[in-house]
Amino acid sequence: MKNTAKIYLGVVLLCALGFAACQKTSSTATVDCTGLTPTYTADIKTIMTGNCATQGCHNAGTAAGGYDLSNYASCKSAKDRIVGSVQHLSGYQSMPQGAAKLDDATIKKIVCWSQNGCMQ
Repeated sequence: MKNTAKIYLGVVLLCALGFAACQKTSSTATVDCTGLTPTYTADIKTIMTGNCATQGCHNAGTAAGGYDLSNYASCKSAKDRIVGSVQHLSGYQSMPQGAAKLDDATIKKIVCWSQNGCMQ
């Protein structure tokens, strides 16, 4: 009986840790986008191509982590993940991996693009 209780307690603790690790910090924090209406074609595509959809990362051939960020539809569907990752929010893997955090102006473009409805 004693071992069963220990096993049960261990399972409960592992589940609690698992749920805590899965929680994500909201990427929906409001950013002032006054006067800034980035579009995928004019702004976001260049950012993704230069920093994310590169060989061995999130391009069509590799799709690291299951994310192909080489086209509009894929970026739009992954917008929350992109925002959390480039902002280096808790619960998201910081991106771009192995490189410096993107500058504030670039991050703001991505956030505003997402916040404004991911215009193409």
